[in-house]
Amino acid sequence: MNEQEQTILQKLLHPNLKEKAFEKLLEMYQKKLYWYIRKIVLTHDDANDVLQNTFIRIFNNIESFKGKSSLKTWIYTIAHNEAIRYISQKKIHVSLHDISNQYMNTLKQDVFFDGEKLSETFHTVLSQLSEKQRIIFNLKYFDDLTFNEMAEILSINENTIKSTYYNTVKIIESQITL
Repeated sequence: MNEQEQTILQKLLHPNLKEKAFEKLLEMYQKKLYWYIRKIVLTHDDANDVLQNTFIRIFNNIESFKGKSSLKTWIYTIAHNEAIRYISQKKIHVSLHDISNQYMNTLKQDVFFDGEKLSETFHTVLSQLSEKQRIIFNLKYFDDLTFNEMAEILSINENTIKSTYYNTVKIIESQITL
């Protein structure tokens, strides 16, 4: 755990400083977690719901943080689990083709999507990956997490994470360079 995380954690555990420290934690992670969650649940409204649930869970359970991982890893784990829980509660049972179509339709409607051909091709390829491949790729490529952090967040062996990531990169490269 880095010094900044250590300082925030100490303040989060102090009753008189908890709210102010939590605001700092929000400032540090809100945007990153939003985009991580958004890549899983796909829509802005769903991502906001999951993000809110994530921060509520963090605030209510910070005392249970054992320090076995970094605070960042613990927070991403909570966000990941909340996103998966949210999807499960919505009982999304659709085919991979339907998910791919939903992903692309949602993406094209997003005001932040610039629609350039290469970008559209890239996101089309992403939409065709399995959920596991997409999550692992997103954590490494977009969120710049280490393989070790990803293994902790996803509860998957680090070597499996590496293998999946590099295979996914090959898939993406082969589809984009056609």
